Amino acid sequence: MSLIDAAREVRENAYAPYSHFKVGAALRGRSGRVYQGCNVENVAYPEGTCAEAGAIAAMIAAGETEITEIAVIADSPAPVPPCGGCRQKLAEFGRHDTPVTLATVDGKTLETTVGELLPGRFEVGHMERR
Repeated sequence: MSLIDAAREVRENAYAPYSHFKVGAALRGRSGRVYQGCNVENVAYPEGTCAEAGAIAAMIAAGETEITEIAVIADSPAPVPPCGGCRQKLAEFGRHDTPVTLATVDGKTLETTVGELLPGRFEVGHMERR
């Protein structure tokens, strides 16, 4: 199963009773295993969870810490990029050149990378003291 297909499959499980905007994400860890996540809303906005964050949490729970590729899908007119917080989360576990495929349910895609999504990423080196 492709990452887009895995993201499409899990998108159906999204809990989006408020926005009605379902998002699915699938990522591949270094082992080759695929991890899925979907958005989970909460009536107390913004306490929900993004699809990308859910997929990352599943990967971490399984004992992996490196993303080798990711796919995100939504029912939108154009491919939807991850929010700012999820871009930073992807940068934490992916490399600058980690491929990202953004897709719509009707087949439009946009190929990018983690580095292109977050060129000014905050890194551990920023926390070093002089």
